[in-house]
Amino acid sequence: MDEKHAEPSTSKQDRRQSTTRYLKLNRLPTLQEVLDRRTRPPLDLFCFYIFLQRESAEDALDFWLDVQQHENMCKAYFKDLKRSDRTIDEDWPEYAAYARTHGSHFTPLLNFSDKPIIDIGASPPPRSSGAPSSSTGQAGTTSPTMSMTHGRERRDTESHGPRSPITNAGEFGRPSRIRPSDAPTAGTDHDAQRGTGAGSRMSIRTWGRNPRQSRAPTVIQRDRAVQKDALVESAERIYLRYLLPGAEKEIYLPPSLRMPDFPQSPSSSNPSPLIPDLFHQQKHYIFRALEADAFPRFLRAKAFANLSPAGSFWRLVLGLFILWGGFVLGFSLIFLDRQPRAVRVWVLLPFLVSTNLLLAAYYSLSPLLAVFQHSETGAFRSMRVREGYVRRLLTLRAVWIEAVCLALTAALTCIFVFVPGHRL
Repeated sequence: MDEKHAEPSTSKQDRRQSTTRYLKLNRLPTLQEVLDRRTRPPLDLFCFYIFLQRESAEDALDFWLDVQQHENMCKAYFKDLKRSDRTIDEDWPEYAAYARTHGSHFTPLLNFSDKPIIDIGASPPPRSSGAPSSSTGQAGTTSPTMSMTHGRERRDTESHGPRSPITNAGEFGRPSRIRPSDAPTAGTDHDAQRGTGAGSRMSIRTWGRNPRQSRAPTVIQRDRAVQKDALVESAERIYLRYLLPGAEKEIYLPPSLRMPDFPQSPSSSNPSPLIPDLFHQQKHYIFRALEADAFPRFLRAKAFANLSPAGSFWRLVLGLFILWGGFVLGFSLIFLDRQPRAVRVWVLLPFLVSTNLLLAAYYSLSPLLAVFQHSETGAFRSMRVREGYVRRLLTLRAVWIEAVCLALTAALTCIFVFVPGHRL
């Protein structure tokens, strides 16, 4: 059955709208949900990028986003090929042979001819009695089975969701790039476009002549069908930017995942069959590394706190200074033996302000910002907290911090009020 008749148009429209629909969860989001741009500030992709940039680890996220967009371009190529009623065997026979032999996580999108697909190390799916078996040439009905190694990668891909964090239009819209120099508000990502034709292509051979092209983002041009040379150009750009030894934004990878050389194509019309799946294992490793290390710290910094490191530092300095002033005022009133003793109650003000600032710096959470539902993204910059669950967490922690602050203030005030005076 044709793919466009496989499901009603209403469900397809709902699926497209779901890519831009924010999640409403009574829990903290997962890393994939953040990368899919389905969360609100301060747990959105923009804040995650700022957090990684503060730790000088944003290259890993840049690599994941670029590889994800490269795979989106490959999906667009396979879908365009299916719409044109051409098979992958006719347009790219080398990749068709590679996918049959080694497997690929793009296999469900491939429009194979009626030739059988090689199944390595896996049993065929069970067939229902009385129902005819599905043809392997229809990718919209039955997904061909892959090898055991690539099958594990495919399950990981399905568990992380097929949605792109770069695009939020229907299938492929105009992608936007995360730039830390933008204003710290949601939706401030800017679109960057670059042609994918032969005239603007960057290759390994011309890399040394024009290194500025390495900073150009990978962009899917949807005014025309995606060609194979655009896939090669996208893969070359990612390799030169992140994986080439000594590259501009080289990322750390274990020795088994490093790529000392880029797979050369025999000709421009027959690129290497490794291009679509070239970075899939590296992307999976980076995702796991971010999920295990950086993302938990990001959640602690943004879901349980609302201050940046700079904001905490300046509150610490200001709190210590005001606390010193409170002690100077308190001891002065004691040794001057001011009467009546109720005058000493004024030490309550510096103690209240200083304990608020010091506890805010210690817990990286300002009760005042929590009341106004704001969270800092940098020094003297903040954004509104729009995630309801995070708002409740910050409010509860702010109430607890304010209770501790009032207790400390009351204790210090009582000490300096009821201590007998002694004029020097």
